[in-house]
Amino acid sequence: MPTSNINEQKPLIFDASFLQNQSNIPQEFIWPDEEKPCIEPPPLLHVPYIDLKGFFSGDPILVSNTIELVKQACLKHGFFLVINHGIDSQLVKFAHQSMDFFFEKPLFEKLRAKRKVDDHCGYASSFTNRFSSKLPWKETLSFRYCDDVHTSNIVESYFLNVMGEDFRQFGRVYQEYCEAVSNLSLKVMEVLGSSLGVGPKYFREFFEGNESIMRLNYYPSCQKPHLTLGTGPHCDPTSLTVLHQDHVGGLEVFVDGKWHSIPPDPLAFVVNIGDTFMALSNGIYKSCLHRAIVNCTSPRKSLAFFLCPKRDKIVKPPKELVSFDNPRMYPDFAWPTFLEFTQRHYRADMKTLDAFVDWLRRRRCKEDSHDQEIATSLLNN
Repeated sequence: MPTSNINEQKPLIFDASFLQNQSNIPQEFIWPDEEKPCIEPPPLLHVPYIDLKGFFSGDPILVSNTIELVKQACLKHGFFLVINHGIDSQLVKFAHQSMDFFFEKPLFEKLRAKRKVDDHCGYASSFTNRFSSKLPWKETLSFRYCDDVHTSNIVESYFLNVMGEDFRQFGRVYQEYCEAVSNLSLKVMEVLGSSLGVGPKYFREFFEGNESIMRLNYYPSCQKPHLTLGTGPHCDPTSLTVLHQDHVGGLEVFVDGKWHSIPPDPLAFVVNIGDTFMALSNGIYKSCLHRAIVNCTSPRKSLAFFLCPKRDKIVKPPKELVSFDNPRMYPDFAWPTFLEFTQRHYRADMKTLDAFVDWLRRRRCKEDSHDQEIATSLLNN
């Protein structure tokens, strides 16, 4: 009879309630020396506060100043803060508080919403089912949102179906939160369109009816925070990220060759450009390279809304952003193809868009070659 291998390694399980108190963390969470957190606290990044109330006031001076601030930020690093955004502070408070209702539950209960293979939604405990090294010290709960009248309760329905009646109110909170942040994202798109010279309507209309992703991030405390990262360095493959941090700092942005910290501000939403919008802007605006660190005393939470176009939209820049001096940088693509690439073929990092373009071109070459072979065969027969 075959005998079991007593040295066979058990699958790694990230149980925050246990690991956050351990003085020795598993090797899989230890990052390479060149990627570990800064020993000294990084400098603060001075980023512009974008006053949406001023932009929509119609005052030409306020509008002009807002457009210029956004333009300079997006040309350099793709990162800014939004204030006077119109989202109820109580709704934001409830959204943060509701995270505890889920993440403080035992692991076996959270696993009821476990993320399926090749899916981008559901519960993930440090992505242990996807990666074997450089694991992030975090848990996430991701779910779909659709800005469409035919799917008006998609978030609430998801939690009722997956987690049951106890999560009805939980779902309602995030349904309302997603609706509010989706509307905010469309307003930001008006600012971005104006700053790129294509007018306020172009990108807003492109993202109306968006099929986006909401993610709840929970970063447990860690007894060896200098060895690991909550989230590794990466640019978001999505179009726009609208983030709200809790009171615990941890977000860092890479600018001018070094990391900078972004202190939390309860009145502001963090906004950063993603790879898909970089492609929409024909490379004019830069996707933001960022990461998250953890600490040994307090868990950290954040609410991340990833704006994505409808599945049938083709990502290509408006003709006004293509010229002899700035020719097309990226081929046309559909967002679901890019999403599939990040789920099946490539772990998001600072070069995701370039890697996707290389993969897409190779795939299209193979398809063209295959079509040519079929055509030749038909002609010969």
